Amino acid sequence: MIAESASDEVVRTSELVTIQRIVNHFPVFHDYDQDRMSTVSNIVFDLLEEEDGLDALFGLVRENLPERLYETAYAMACDVAAADGTLHGPELRLLEEIRYELNIDRLHAAAIERGARARHMTLGG
Repeated sequence: MIAESASDEVVRTSELVTIQRIVNHFPVFHDYDQDRMSTVSNIVFDLLEEEDGLDALFGLVRENLPERLYETAYAMACDVAAADGTLHGPELRLLEEIRYELNIDRLHAAAIERGARARHMTLGG
């Protein structure tokens, strides 16, 4: 989620609020120590600055996240990307990379993306 937010080099308030909401309410985070959020964020930001940092980040994800939660992780990244109502090029590219790295089936990914879009629609457009 942090990487998706930082992918376009602008961490928006709506993205941070979405991340916080997800961490506070999604069952996958019921035992998560929220004090780790700052440390994890710093690690992600540091990795994104490195030449092969994205590869290292995906390595950490695969080492620490059970495969059964890969679609959940992708769904959360989609929610963060959709939080501000627009998807910028770098955000779309990172979502594509996440799909590839976590081996998310294209049909499943489309359904997840559509759900995120639907959740973040506004009355104004």
